[in-house]
Amino acid sequence: MSRLRIAPRQFLATLPLFADLSSEQLDMLAQATTELHVPRGRVVVERGESCSGLHAVIYGDVKLSIVSSEGDEKVVELIGPGQSFGEAPLFMERPYMTQAETLADSMLLHISKHAIYAQIERNPGFSRSLLASMSRRLHGLISDVESYTLRSGSQRIVSYLLKDDPAQGAQVTLAARKKMIASRLSLSPEYFSRVLHDMAHRGMVGIAGRSITILDIERLRAYEG
Repeated sequence: MSRLRIAPRQFLATLPLFADLSSEQLDMLAQATTELHVPRGRVVVERGESCSGLHAVIYGDVKLSIVSSEGDEKVVELIGPGQSFGEAPLFMERPYMTQAETLADSMLLHISKHAIYAQIERNPGFSRSLLASMSRRLHGLISDVESYTLRSGSQRIVSYLLKDDPAQGAQVTLAARKKMIASRLSLSPEYFSRVLHDMAHRGMVGIAGRSITILDIERLRAYEG
């Protein structure tokens, strides 16, 4: 796996989460940051493991999921570059409720919880950023509950494809394999694939691997498979 050489402080400075920190505070946070190069398919944290800090993704993708004793998996969230995970167990001081696994060769930063606590005490702006981050997660979870209970399976897929408000002719890249996306939407992989191919058959989208081209956005918005 090729390695991108980047000082932790440089990357920390690009994250909205740390936008309110001074140069000195970023230096202090960087001293408590560990650079992790994790190959694809490696578990970063196990469910039930104690949380020792926050993880931020520089490149790659991380899947947060819950695996039952029978081996069934529910994908809770997909974390990409510039995003972080571990806020809830960090501040609740509880073990991880999900397992984190890399979907691609990834570079992560692990920031010690003690350093984060220290910055919270020194910087109200940092506290607000953390609250905003956790609020976005909560809003996303509420949206998920709404989707699962009030929307049909095909409506969930349409919402996923249009969540970033793409324009006519835009390309939407699936964040992971179709099986992962289906689990994220609480759908079976077979149903997810069938709906996508029906959309393609009707000329609403074009499919090339993980790349979905929006061909008829108005008909797609009104789609009911």
